[in-house]
Amino acid sequence: MLFQKLTDNDLFGSVRDMQRLQNSLNRLLSDRIPVEASAEFPPLNVWTSENGVIVRAEIPGVAPEDVDISLVNDTLTLRGSRNPDELKEGESRHRQERGYGLFTRSLQLPFGVEADHVQARFSNGVLQITLPRSEAEKPRRISVVSES
Repeated sequence: MLFQKLTDNDLFGSVRDMQRLQNSLNRLLSDRIPVEASAEFPPLNVWTSENGVIVRAEIPGVAPEDVDISLVNDTLTLRGSRNPDELKEGESRHRQERGYGLFTRSLQLPFGVEADHVQARFSNGVLQITLPRSEAEKPRRISVVSES
């Protein structure tokens, strides 16, 4: 039926018909196929080294003052909220894929950190947390002595 509809019309002569067809297909597919979303928000990237851990969290649309960072033992927790986009009078949502509301994300760190020296910076929707490794947790080099 779709092929017949396309062939009945001049395929290249009627841009408006093609746009209508594309819009219909987009509506059909967006109603039937769920949008894949990460089960965890915010998404994190984590790097470790001998000196510590760096955590980057993507939180676009969240103000830095709306984020709470806590560290208990070896668990880092981010809490906050993202407000929905407000509609102006006469506007209606065409599509909404970005979520909003409260979020909490916890991450167990691979080693102890110096809680007094943790730093957090926010830039362009990305929160970066630098957690220096505690001295007691840093790897130590042990020399081997020959007994010959």
